[in-house]
Amino acid sequence: MKTTSHSLGHRAMLVLALAGSLLVAGCASSGATTGSRNPRDPFEPFNRGVSEFNERIDDAVVRPVATVYRDVTPPLVRTGVGNFFRNLTEPWSLVNNVLQLKIRDAGETWIRFAVNTVFGLGGVLDIAGAADIDQHRQDFGQTLAFYGVPTGPYLVLPLLGPSTVRDTATFTVDTRANLLSGIDEIPVRNSLYVLRAVDVRANLLRASSVLDAAALDKYTFTRDAYLQLRRNQPRNKDTTDSDGDGYEADYSRTSSGAAPAADLAPPTPTR
Repeated sequence: MKTTSHSLGHRAMLVLALAGSLLVAGCASSGATTGSRNPRDPFEPFNRGVSEFNERIDDAVVRPVATVYRDVTPPLVRTGVGNFFRNLTEPWSLVNNVLQLKIRDAGETWIRFAVNTVFGLGGVLDIAGAADIDQHRQDFGQTLAFYGVPTGPYLVLPLLGPSTVRDTATFTVDTRANLLSGIDEIPVRNSLYVLRAVDVRANLLRASSVLDAAALDKYTFTRDAYLQLRRNQPRNKDTTDSDGDGYEADYSRTSSGAAPAADLAPPTPTR
């Protein structure tokens, strides 16, 4: 099954996978990788500070909780949890596919959501995936890219991780559009946010351990992974920025979410 992905968790796993590829490709030229400034990252001193803060929170709280969750939860249950949260993103993906004039993708997204919700126990079982119904995840940032809005500089958000100026601007829209935000019972909603965050982090434990052990500069690898991931995600547009600011053109190299590193992490639960 092919997937055009954008859930926070899936983007996180893709970013760490790309970062791992960068580790292999960068072994022969680590000095160039860590010593040169990226034109996409004019806020690097600020971003590095936020990244260090996020790492401390992860080491102290998130990683230990995710490790326990992984160790005590059967893989089949974790798969169901991931399926459930991915299913909740389908309606917003449908809207963004329509806005990007991807009518066939929108139709398949609707079928996926209907089939998995009705026959897959609310999305816990990926019945549509087993039937080879393709998944086409889209977010509002990709929709803006479709209409020529540039990504803007790289930006690291406290607790949420890698992003860009454009993705940060659309974060609230994407969050409010997720079906989780429509749950009225605050304790239930916040519990689901926490479960999603822990499940995402649990899926990243092995990849992040490899990155911790091998990367000379985790910040650089994570940044490059996220920027390449967002650049390569399908959007039916040329990769050149419409306003000619050069951000996309300057970052037209083949090295690397979200991450999804963490935007990588789900939205911080509301009180």
